Amino acid sequence: MAGCKGGLGGGEGRGAAAPHVLAVDDSSVDRAVIAGILRSSQFRVTAVDSGKRALELLGTEPNVSMIITDYWMPEMTGFELLKKVKESSSLKEIPVVIMSSENVPTRISRCLEEGAEDFLLKPVRPSDVSRLCSRVLR
Repeated sequence: MAGCKGGLGGGEGRGAAAPHVLAVDDSSVDRAVIAGILRSSQFRVTAVDSGKRALELLGTEPNVSMIITDYWMPEMTGFELLKKVKESSSLKEIPVVIMSSENVPTRISRCLEEGAEDFLLKPVRPSDVSRLCSRVLR
């Protein structure tokens, strides 16, 4: 499978820094699936199980290229995480992609209006990640 290489601030080969993606999902199975797809596309992945943990990590990790988060999670939804990221002067430039197993057009519209780069329906496929490479990480 083709990886994400062009235009991401690095050359080819082992010395190039891979784009760092923060994957957020309360389901360990879904977290493993999305992390596996992202890693096979040459991303460096950090996976966490909640929006709260994501915000903690974002406070200490300055080089996150993209956040991909589930919509429905306990404590803080992906939509609430999106809003917190977009309200933060230091985080608002990070692209956020929301994932959900439910195809609810009003929810999708609301996320996109609030600043999400994309909304993916689960199960996420390798072709979805390829599309993110070209659209989000240009």
